[in-house]
Amino acid sequence: MPHERTRVAIIGAGPSGLLLAWALRQSGIDSIVVENRSRDYVLGRIRAGVLEQGSVETLTRLGLGDRLAREGLVHDGIYLQWGGERQHIDFAELIGRTVTVYGQQEVVKDLMAAHDAAGSTVYYDSADVAVHGVETTSPRVTFTHEGEAHDITADFIVGADGFHGICRSAIPASELALYDRTYPYAWLGILADVAPSTDELIYALHEDGFAMHSMRSPHVSRLYLQVDPAEKIEAWSDERIWEALQVRLGVDGWNLTEGPITEKSITPMRSFVASRMDYKNLFLVGDAGHIVPPTGAKGLNSAITDVTLLAAGLIDHYAGDDTRLAGYGAASLGNQWRGQQFSQWMTELLHRDTTDLQSADFNYRSQRGRLDYVSRSAHAQRALAEQYTGLGF
Repeated sequence: MPHERTRVAIIGAGPSGLLLAWALRQSGIDSIVVENRSRDYVLGRIRAGVLEQGSVETLTRLGLGDRLAREGLVHDGIYLQWGGERQHIDFAELIGRTVTVYGQQEVVKDLMAAHDAAGSTVYYDSADVAVHGVETTSPRVTFTHEGEAHDITADFIVGADGFHGICRSAIPASELALYDRTYPYAWLGILADVAPSTDELIYALHEDGFAMHSMRSPHVSRLYLQVDPAEKIEAWSDERIWEALQVRLGVDGWNLTEGPITEKSITPMRSFVASRMDYKNLFLVGDAGHIVPPTGAKGLNSAITDVTLLAAGLIDHYAGDDTRLAGYGAASLGNQWRGQQFSQWMTELLHRDTTDLQSADFNYRSQRGRLDYVSRSAHAQRALAEQYTGLGF
């Protein structure tokens, strides 16, 4: 059985795990990444697509910004739409900040290329991954790779293994509380081989439910529809999807161009936060510790913030200062709850909740009133812009 020693063992080779390994490597701190999925599976996951300005700055600072600068689509703001009216919220004008459309899988692709070039140790397709002794000074990770058992001893273990991963469950139940909310709607998302019909994202409240027009490139559009969580994707033909998008996104003088749909899926919406992001010599980052509904574009960005905070703490630790590492959990959760409240606000602002039919129509008109207020208030627009582009504190 191969026995390896590293400073930081990272479980999960998604954007959080790979980014942490790269940030540590850039500071001369060795790590090993263990992933139970295949490389192709990790690369093929279609997830978030909007990077806050701070996330772009972080990736660029770490030497991962070349392709992002060439291919990322910089957006000065977003459109809010309701009652057949569409208004632009200009982030750049309001607060001098922007966001960049660049798919999560593109970030992962850049990270994989960087690690490949540097010769990093990343074990994909690992089976029977387990963590041991996180309360000790020499925690271990065991797994099987290509039929051979492996044993890694580390100073620290980092769980970047997502909501269903193994690391969060290594924290004793008596030390952990879980805060969870499931929303009464889901997103039906599609990728379409058609140029976007908008220059920036459109968030639309409609009587039939929420709709959104995003994009992945100048040639690929990403669009969403609010549906019931119990809906089956088989019930949504391409024709039905485009018809619903035309209705919910339609405004006078604007046309939604249709094209071949290459992917479609339904994703339930939920909020989740673990009460702690660290325990002894185990740390959590990203979805292992928290999940947000996608409306506020906070998922990948909050994971990048976790990585930035934890990397700084680990770098300081090996330089002899444990202040930031000891404060990681509190700093991460503070940032997370700020992101949660914004994601909840955006979600409830733009989705129709018809679970209580008696109040559904009242709530819909109240939502339109809130959107009308945002459209008329520079202060409300600045608050939206500040939170959407990243709070930076």
